[in-house]
Order: sequence, then structure tokens, then C-alpha cells
Amino acid sequence: MAVRIIPATLRDLSYIAANLRPEDRAEIDCQLDHWSPALLALTALQGFAYVAELDGNPEAGFGAAEQRGGLWIAWSWGTRGMKRCVPGITAHFHAVLGPQVAARGAWRVEARALAANHLALRWLGRLGATQRCRLPGYGRNGEDFFLYDWTREGWNHVSLSKAAGAEAAASDPDHRRQGRAGARGSLAG
Repeated sequence: MAVRIIPATLRDLSYIAANLRPEDRAEIDCQLDHWSPALLALTALQGFAYVAELDGNPEAGFGAAEQRGGLWIAWSWGTRGMKRCVPGITAHFHAVLGPQVAARGAWRVEARALAANHLALRWLGRLGATQRCRLPGYGRNGEDFFLYDWTREGWNHVSLSKAAGAEAAASDPDHRRQGRAGARGSLAG
């Protein structure tokens, strides 16, 4: 089964959002009052956004978006097939997405995960994120979350020249950089 990471499109992200695995649906439901697959997909296109395909089928979306100068929010969600894409997403995160965000001047990248989503909590740790604190009652129905982050001090091994090369490699052949809308909004989670 071949995993391929490609720039995100509204169509692929909408498909993934319409077919979320239960853990991701629960996490999104308790963070947003009103959402639809199309709205979630459109929100995800702010910043850097990628899709993991498994045998040509979109199974997971992931990326990062700038909230304000230096502060970014990382996100990911997927279908039941996402689990098989995690090794490819992890490799892309370290080789491309992390250096892209660093090259754009990030000082801090945050991610929040539902305290009950043990897969997400374990994965954030494996991605090198630091668990900072529990966020009691963060969800709209009182659900607890955990806040994780990566800071510039934690990724000193990423050279900005290498990061700039990773950004160029991630753009499409005609350099339109699909999946990077450039707006400063994002959905955390």
C-alpha cells in the first residue's frame, strides 16, 4: 500500500472531513459550534496543508497555519485509513512541514488534542512535541484537552537554508504552492 503526500485541495479535504474517524470527529465536534466538511476543509487550507493518499484515496489531512507573527497551529485529521498513513505523515512533518514553518519565522507551533484521544497524544509525543499543560473544560461541553508545542529552541537542528529548499520542493511544478492560501486563520486540533 503506497502512501503519497500531496498538496491539499478543497475536494480531497472535504472528502476526508466527510469521512472522519470517530476520534477526530469527537475532537472537532467539541471545538466548533457549527461545522460542515466543506467549512472544515476550507479552514484547513489556510497556511500549509497536505493530504496523505493511500493507494490514490485521500485518507488524512494535515498542516500548519500562522495565527499571528511567530505563532502557528498544527492540525491533522483523517479517515479510518489514516493510521496506515502515519509513518508517511511523520516523515513529511520532519522533512518538509517543520522546516517550512521554521523558514517562515515561527517561534512556537501549538497543537491541542482531546484528552481522551490517546492515539493523538501518543503521536504528538513521537513527533517531538512537548506536552505543556492540561486544558480543563476547553471543549464546548467541558471536555479536557492537552496543549502541546514545538518551540524554536526545540528545532535548532533545522537550518533555514535547508528549510527554504524543503519549501521549494513541496510546491507544485509550476510553483503555485497549492495548499498555502496565506491567510492567518486555522482550526486547532
